[in-house]
Amino acid sequence: MTIPENDVPRLADEYVLGLLDPAEAADLEREMAADARLRDAVAASRDRFLPLDESVEPKAAGEELWDRIAANLPQRDATRATATDRAPANDNRQPVWRSLAMASMAACLLLAVGLGWTLTTKPEPVVIAVLVNAAGEPQAIVEDYGNERASVSVLADIQVPDGRTMQVWTLPDQDTGPVSLGLLKGDGSSILKGPALPRPHDAQLYEITLEQAGGSPTGRPTGPVLAKGLARMPR
Repeated sequence: MTIPENDVPRLADEYVLGLLDPAEAADLEREMAADARLRDAVAASRDRFLPLDESVEPKAAGEELWDRIAANLPQRDATRATATDRAPANDNRQPVWRSLAMASMAACLLLAVGLGWTLTTKPEPVVIAVLVNAAGEPQAIVEDYGNERASVSVLADIQVPDGRTMQVWTLPDQDTGPVSLGLLKGDGSSILKGPALPRPHDAQLYEITLEQAGGSPTGRPTGPVLAKGLARMPR
């Protein structure tokens, strides 16, 4: 299957949380074998959810909770029940349904806690750079998290000829020279995993160049600069 770039983080979270059905999970695992961006996204999701797994202790719902639920369920008509009656298949008071209901509630609670933890612990970028073209028009935003990962959001309709690709670069310092953060796929948002670099700093240069398919053959920018900008640290 082909996964749109914007869906990768969501699918990775759903896979790690166990929200995909078996067929979807199997498809995703096959895709991961050939897609490094998907493997990286799943690894990042596992890292985010690890503290939740280690901090939450399983706890069974008590009798009081079940009694409150049972009190709100439709009651059987006592005049139609006898001691020899067999319980109907949909009798919510049977132990099997009680166990299933309690398990379902526990799963919903864990999911709610997990999603809330994810939303409240989203990592903040170390620096943000708005890249503009020669006319000063915004073309993309780079958010560098300082952990070999950067998020790039393309803002403009950039035409990329056949056989060419957009490559993202940064300049940690003059001695190191420009370093590739990765290739952009499509014209939407991309999560790039680059090499280990020093922590990004204020006024660090970021740029996007047009390179041949597969990226620059020299490891340095060779094509025209499509957009560039200096980073700023969030205040």
